[in-house]
Amino acid sequence: MTHDELTPQALQKRYNPEGSLLRRHQLRMLDILIELDRICNKHHITYWLSSGTLLGAIRHQGFIPWDDDLDVELPYSEYKKLMKILPAELPSWLALQNHEQDSNYLYCYAKLRDKNSLLDEGLPYDCRCKEKGIYIDIFPMEKHPIWLHRLSELTFGHLYKILRLSPNDNHAFRSALRLYKLNTKFIYPCLRLFTTCFYWGSNRTFGMGIPLRSKRNFKHVYPLKKAIFEGHEFPVPHDSDAMLRGIYGDYMKLPDLNKLQLHVVSLQM
Repeated sequence: MTHDELTPQALQKRYNPEGSLLRRHQLRMLDILIELDRICNKHHITYWLSSGTLLGAIRHQGFIPWDDDLDVELPYSEYKKLMKILPAELPSWLALQNHEQDSNYLYCYAKLRDKNSLLDEGLPYDCRCKEKGIYIDIFPMEKHPIWLHRLSELTFGHLYKILRLSPNDNHAFRSALRLYKLNTKFIYPCLRLFTTCFYWGSNRTFGMGIPLRSKRNFKHVYPLKKAIFEGHEFPVPHDSDAMLRGIYGDYMKLPDLNKLQLHVVSLQM
């Protein structure tokens, strides 16, 4: 592609022009983030923009033009606090989605969902969930060695396999639910106890059972600073450059625009 085709204006015109469905999707996610930021500030809960959302903030000062999701991270202790606070603080158009709020939701991280839209990502895991609107992901970060995180993925992986192969089978779902409870009520607390007693490393990675492994060095995270994202200020790691290079390498270089993969299959707003 020519240089003129890679300018911010050209990329927006190609992928998310004002009024397009993707741009409306992005702005709804922004509205959700603004509400999350308000609640976290009110209750002194620390979080930061992460992954592609952080990349968008640093490289584009907003969404990556073709991006259709939004991610934030926070320490596991802060995550547990936030899960208790959110149900009473959310406006009527938003819903917290975790297993406590939606018993058919069997992930180890939470989502904030817009109640006034319907999003289909083509995933069999979501077919039983109560809320299916536009969302942002809230990921807890835990201190444990990578081998232990891989172990937690293995103990959780069969659950995903069951839901993927038999999403509408009630017996299969009950089996998946039993696995979820075994992991979250027994196996993961035991692994966390092991970590507390025997692990002194500084790296964090995604919470147990989450199939993502990229490490976060909290020396790059704290103290948090602010960055502009879609005209608003949100918290980001103080050394976002080191964070992004650890995840993406040369993150300022655009990917092959002919090989982009979006999450959304269909969206009604």
